[in-house]
Amino acid sequence: MPITPLTQTLLAPAAPSATPLAPATGAAGIGQGPARSPKQEMDGELFMQLLVTQLKNQDPSSPMDTTQMIEQTASLAQMEKLTELAATAKSSAAAQALGSAAALIGRTVEFAGPDGVPGSGRADHVTVRDGVASVSVGGTEVPLASVTGVR
Repeated sequence: MPITPLTQTLLAPAAPSATPLAPATGAAGIGQGPARSPKQEMDGELFMQLLVTQLKNQDPSSPMDTTQMIEQTASLAQMEKLTELAATAKSSAAAQALGSAAALIGRTVEFAGPDGVPGSGRADHVTVRDGVASVSVGGTEVPLASVTGVR
């Protein structure tokens, strides 16, 4: 999403103030609850906050260009769809790895051990940790990427 000069201004750290500001509270509960840590990624919530802030602070004599607003909204929709697509691809890859590992159960697999020494044995069961599928061979977890052969 392109960052406009107003967005840069809104994202810039605030200068220290001599008088502390009290948190704003209202019917919607704004300003209530635990303090949030700064976000490293721009998501839909942050985008909407920026858009509302832009609209609130715009000069009434020269309002925001409708085309620019539509472009920003389209960029948000595109960003959200890409995020969903990435999550779907990650889930699909994990399912495919699990299926591949499950097909090895009961078969003799050859693998490169953690120290580089080759090993082999019957695959007993499958585990998945942090998205990485492994087969258990004689009590040793062997990542699918370390399997060098199947008999």
